[in-house]
Amino acid sequence: MNQNQKILNHLKEHKKITSYEAFEKYRITRLSARIHDLREQGHNITSDMIYGDEYRYAVYRLEEE
Repeated sequence: MNQNQKILNHLKEHKKITSYEAFEKYRITRLSARIHDLREQGHNITSDMIYGDEYRYAVYRLEEE
């Protein structure tokens, strides 16, 4: 199973993913590139930025298909 399929399966099951989760669960280091690929394939994936005092990260969500 390739990285795009792993991320898509995760999104279908859990509805969201972060870069930290992608690395911890699948050892995928370039989640934004995989999300770009999935969007190019026609999947409706949105992102929200989370801002903390010392960090910022994106939460990607798979919208209803």
